[in-house]
Amino acid sequence: MTDYSKELVATVEQAHQDKTALYICGGGSKSHILGRSNDATPSVRLELSKHSGIVDYHPGELVMTARAGTTLTQINSALAKEGQVLSFEPPVFGGKATLGGTLACNMSGPARPWSGSIRDMVLGVQLINGKGQLLNFGGQVMKNVAGYDVSRLQAGALGTLGILTQVSLKVLPVPEHSTTLCYEVDAAAAMDMMVATSAQAKPLSGAYWADGTLYLRLSGAENAVIQTAKHWGGEPLADGAAVWQNLREFDHPFFSGDEPLWRFSQNPSAPVPAELGEFLIDWGGAQRWLRGEHDRIALEKVAERAGGHVSLFRGGDRTGEVKHSLPPLEKTLHKRLKYAFDPAGLLNPGRMYTWM
Repeated sequence: MTDYSKELVATVEQAHQDKTALYICGGGSKSHILGRSNDATPSVRLELSKHSGIVDYHPGELVMTARAGTTLTQINSALAKEGQVLSFEPPVFGGKATLGGTLACNMSGPARPWSGSIRDMVLGVQLINGKGQLLNFGGQVMKNVAGYDVSRLQAGALGTLGILTQVSLKVLPVPEHSTTLCYEVDAAAAMDMMVATSAQAKPLSGAYWADGTLYLRLSGAENAVIQTAKHWGGEPLADGAAVWQNLREFDHPFFSGDEPLWRFSQNPSAPVPAELGEFLIDWGGAQRWLRGEHDRIALEKVAERAGGHVSLFRGGDRTGEVKHSLPPLEKTLHKRLKYAFDPAGLLNPGRMYTWM
C-alpha cells in the first residue's frame, strides 16, 4: 500500500465515522457529463489525481496495471513506445482524463463495437469501499476470473461503488494498417450501409455518419484493409486519423454549443426518428447523439422502441434524473449493490440517480 493509499483509506474511515459524504475526483474532465450534479450535496472532495503512475507493464503479455489517477496521455505514451494501444479508444479530454475516471464513466471511443469497451478490457481493480477497506478484485491475466464481475461492475458506476485506486487491463497491438473511406449519403442510406458492412467479416473499426457524410474506417492487416477498401469503394481520406480524433474527443462541430446533448444506445438497425431533429450516428448505428431541449420521458419511449435506452449526457437540468428510468427489479438490485459496497451511502451520493 502506498502512502497516498493509506491517506485515502484514513480519509474514508474518518468520513464513515462522521457520516460525511465524499465527492471523488480524478482529473475533473468528466464532472460535467454523464451523471447528475451533486453540487447541492455537502461533501468532502477526494482528489485522486496525485495517486498516479504505471505500477506494472508487460508488453509481451499485453497487460498494464496503473494507479487510478494516471492520465490516459501518460498511459498512451508508454504503450506507443511498445507499439500498443488502448483498443477502446477513450477520449483524453485535453490530457486531463485519468484511468480511474475513464473506467468509472465507462468511456469508450469509435472502435467500441469491434474492439470492445473498457469494461471488456479490465482484468482487475483495487478499490476502497465505503467502510475504508482496501480490497482487490480480479487479477492480471484473462484466465483469473475470481472477482472478475466485481471489477466490471465499476464500469459506469461513477464512483458510487468504491474509490478506484488501481486498475489492471488488457492492451492490444497497434493495427498494421488503417484507412478511412467517406460517402455522401443521407441518414437512411448510411444506416443500411453501416448495418451491411458491420455484418461482413472485414476489418471494420469505425462507422459514423453526420451532416450527410458516412465515414468507414478499416484497420488491421495491410492486405485485408487495401482489398476491402477496393471492394467497398468510397473516397479515401488523406488524414482519416483526424476525423476519428475529433469524434473521440467531442471536437466534432455537432457537439459544440450549450444545448443539451442526449445519448442513445440501441439496436443499430432501428430507423432514425427524423422528427426529433438531426442526429450524429456512431458505432455502426448503435450509438446516436441528439441535441436540443427534449422531454426525457418522451425520449425514453423512443429509445425503448429501438431496443435501448437514453441518457442526458451533457447540459440541461442535471439536478433531476439524467439516466434512463429503471424498472423496479433493476432499481432494487442497484440499491443492494450500493449497500454492499457503501452501506452508509457516502461515495458520490446522488451522482447516478436521485435515489442512490
